[in-house]
Amino acid sequence: MKVYLDHAATTPIRMEVYDKMMENMAKDFANADSIHSLGRESANIVLSCRDNIAKLIGAQSKEIYFTSGGTESDNWAIKGVAFANKEKGKHIITTKIEHPAIYNSCAFLEENGFEVTYLDVDKYGFVNPEDLIKAIREDTILISIMFANNEIGTIQDIKTLCSIAKERGIIFHTDAVQATGTIKYDVNELGVDLLSMSGHKFYGPKGIGALYIKEGTKIAPFVNGGEQERGRRGGTTPVSLIVGLSEALSIALKELDDNNSNVYYLKHRLINELKKEDISINGSIEKDTSLPGTVSITFNKTKPGIVLNNLDMEGICASAGSACTAASEKPSRTLLAIGLSEEDSKRSVRFSIGRDNTKEEIDYTISTIKEILARVRED
Repeated sequence: MKVYLDHAATTPIRMEVYDKMMENMAKDFANADSIHSLGRESANIVLSCRDNIAKLIGAQSKEIYFTSGGTESDNWAIKGVAFANKEKGKHIITTKIEHPAIYNSCAFLEENGFEVTYLDVDKYGFVNPEDLIKAIREDTILISIMFANNEIGTIQDIKTLCSIAKERGIIFHTDAVQATGTIKYDVNELGVDLLSMSGHKFYGPKGIGALYIKEGTKIAPFVNGGEQERGRRGGTTPVSLIVGLSEALSIALKELDDNNSNVYYLKHRLINELKKEDISINGSIEKDTSLPGTVSITFNKTKPGIVLNNLDMEGICASAGSACTAASEKPSRTLLAIGLSEEDSKRSVRFSIGRDNTKEEIDYTISTIKEILARVRED
């Protein structure tokens, strides 16, 4: 049996989305920036998709900017705001558990004269609002805190954290790549100025994402080129990918409640059975403060990496953490930040359950893990 439990890394494209994209590729191939009739038809399709995505997250159409994915959206948000507002200050606040797209963008800015404060989190991965307040300085220009963590699934109280920034006139960005399509939100209710999303995390295509930029937010262009995306992001408009992004988000939010209920049930079936073994759960697993399908488990008294390797040999696809750092031998920054040792972080496995997983697959995973532990557990 082959069991895919790595949906936090990427999701399989839905056939409805694929079919709609193929139809667009075949019929509406014209460049959306061409002034002839076929170009205008493509431009109208893009406008319709932009309107739809905006409506789904409570934004205005003109506040949605298409990108190549979450990494570009995060880079644009961090670097674009920093360079556009450097006359006001050069201090940025983020956390120790951000995705590499945020963390490494901040590291780049530090090399270019900016200062970055990396907030601690508690053992569940939550930011303490008081810590955020204490970190703010007169020259703070940007706060970036992820909506939901990609490794442990913890969901931050973005509305409260954002309100702290708003009271002080500081731009607030959230990386919502893991949250979008799984959590219903309204950008106006959250209060954020910028929000990143990526299509392949909610059963859409790879290579397409979006950055919500609240009207009036001062941000520099990130990709220089033509006048696409209202002059803020150059490059030929990928119409079919945008169609896929829009369709995937529509379906994900329409079916969200039913899918989340099933995924949450499967996650807790996995957790409850494995609790009979010598394991530790990393991060929050409460319904309102964790992603429905993501759970990080440390398998105590095992050699680093051995459970994950054995799972792969048995046909179960899971991960050690973020797919963007999978090739690195370094311990997870997120797991270290919530208090794990380097050794325990390397004994940890992230399972991320999706809409197509079944009870039979989870039961197979449970029995397989128990068999593996019986073979590899150290005394």
